[in-house]
Amino acid sequence: MTEIGKRIRLDRVINRNTKKTVIIPMDHGITMGPIKGLYDMRSIVNQVAEGGANAVLLHKGIIRAGYRGYGRDIGLIMHLSGSTLLGPDPNNKVLVADVIEAIKLGADAVSVHINVGSDTEPEQLRILGQVAKQCEEWGMPLLAMMYPRGKKIKNEYDVEVVRHAARIGAELGADIIKTNYTGDPDTFREVVKGCPVPVVMAGGPKTKTDEEFCQMVYDSIQAGGAGVAAGRNVFQHENPTGMVRVLCGIVHEGLDVETALAKYMGRKR
Repeated sequence: MTEIGKRIRLDRVINRNTKKTVIIPMDHGITMGPIKGLYDMRSIVNQVAEGGANAVLLHKGIIRAGYRGYGRDIGLIMHLSGSTLLGPDPNNKVLVADVIEAIKLGADAVSVHINVGSDTEPEQLRILGQVAKQCEEWGMPLLAMMYPRGKKIKNEYDVEVVRHAARIGAELGADIIKTNYTGDPDTFREVVKGCPVPVVMAGGPKTKTDEEFCQMVYDSIQAGGAGVAAGRNVFQHENPTGMVRVLCGIVHEGLDVETALAKYMGRKR
């Protein structure tokens, strides 16, 4: 029966027809504090919901405060990991919530953040395995944010380390992988081919232009990616709703960058 529950919840996070997703992570408050775009959480959740995002990703305290969106319905992913930039090791992600809490709060999925190559990698992998086991027991989908970060990692966007990190997440039971875009469709295709579960591109820091970011999303889809999880490039945008619509156009409608920006942001072609 847990398989049925997981399928039902996954339909709230991944579009049933396209098998792809547009997720807006807003878990930055623990790591960075109330950065630009994340002061009025109710407003920003509603804006991205209006744009048609499949899901938002939040910590439990924000969910408890009622910021799930009061206009259009939207999927909810509860983040279980945390660390701060003020701590001795920001790469040391620890559990700050569990699957049972997520079920009680009405989440459709949970997520964990794993830094492969960090000093605390062994403990983080143990956490991922434990959370995956809980998710299987309760029929809860698991998104694993798999990032290569640590002393041995010279370039966290290198295809060798990115595809390794993605594969680790799948091996340990994640249903969806979020990881770095490797810079071009050919190398990202290697990441996707080496991972037996859907791979979603991480949005990363805010880019200089919309075109630059959207081109990366488009290229990742062409390489077989399952969508995008974009935070700062959406909630720090002057028009978050419009930006989400553009992303949904690229991910779900198959539009190219120029067409999507023209259709949903009124850009001249």
